[in-house]
Amino acid sequence: MIRNEHLDRIVARAEELRAQITAGMSGEAFVRASKELAGIEPVVRRIEELRTAERGAHDAESMLADPEMHDLAEAELNALRGRIPSLEHEIRLALLPKDEADERSAILEVRPAAGGDEAALFAAELFAMYQRYAEHRRWRFEILDYADTGLGGLKEGIAEITGRGVFARLKYESGVHRVQRVPETESQGRTHTSTVTVAVLPEAEEVDVHIDEADLRIDVFRASGAGGQHVNKTESAVRITHLPTGIAVSMQEEKSQHKNRAKGMKVLRARLYEQQRAKLHATRAADRRAQVGTGDRSERIRTYNFPQGRVSDHRINLTLYKMDRIMQGELDEFIDALTAEDEAARLSAVE
Repeated sequence: MIRNEHLDRIVARAEELRAQITAGMSGEAFVRASKELAGIEPVVRRIEELRTAERGAHDAESMLADPEMHDLAEAELNALRGRIPSLEHEIRLALLPKDEADERSAILEVRPAAGGDEAALFAAELFAMYQRYAEHRRWRFEILDYADTGLGGLKEGIAEITGRGVFARLKYESGVHRVQRVPETESQGRTHTSTVTVAVLPEAEEVDVHIDEADLRIDVFRASGAGGQHVNKTESAVRITHLPTGIAVSMQEEKSQHKNRAKGMKVLRARLYEQQRAKLHATRAADRRAQVGTGDRSERIRTYNFPQGRVSDHRINLTLYKMDRIMQGELDEFIDALTAEDEAARLSAVE
């Protein structure tokens, strides 16, 4: 049950912010007030709906004693009694602490782990799956780096996915993805198991992470590709090493050293930002380990079993027999279930 005093304070704060904005504030104060108001206005609307429903239920109850109005009042009362708990639940969800990164764009990193060529092939398929998902959501998917094996596989794929709420939708994809299938080169029809790691990092702005140029080592070298493809005769490829943390980023997708450096800095900034977030939320992993997982890339989260046509998410025990559609980027059923599980876990922690 949500206390009325708490809801009253939210409504009062919204009225106060509206008055301040209307009074003609400007500059940073205007930006802060507008941002805060935008954040609580959806909650205020739900509170108003809840109070309207509660008043309606009270009025309907008072009409039950009138024989002529009884049936109509009873139907109205039943409908409102069903709506009120739903509104209360929506308000509780809206009042949960927000992950400030949820509305951000994201950096996607996909790499093969165990399994050799088969892992590299599946890494390429997963990378393409996320590209299709981005297309379904009308997000911009820009490949920052794509190192192929020359056999259709992927050594490393990094992309920037731009849009509203990208990180909120994709953050549950971080972890180890396992594939079970018979490789084309397997003459005896045996099923092999391979793994691919996926990391989804919220995109960081320069104001989020300060990087001192003195802490960077920049190495340049000639770009190379499998089978002699994309070989560059100039030193356009860039490797950026952040000396305090040892984090290194290599970029060679562009023919311009300047563009590769800019892309490398974007990825480095995202990795450093995620490192800061991990330190700030160190207790989150322990609190949610039994729920949807920690988001750690070393945690096995999903298995793609091709012979049986099934995909299983181990965090929520959800199995879907629609392999083809999932590999075409239809991920919302998993993501919606993971989001609901996470919300339920956070609600139970505060109630």
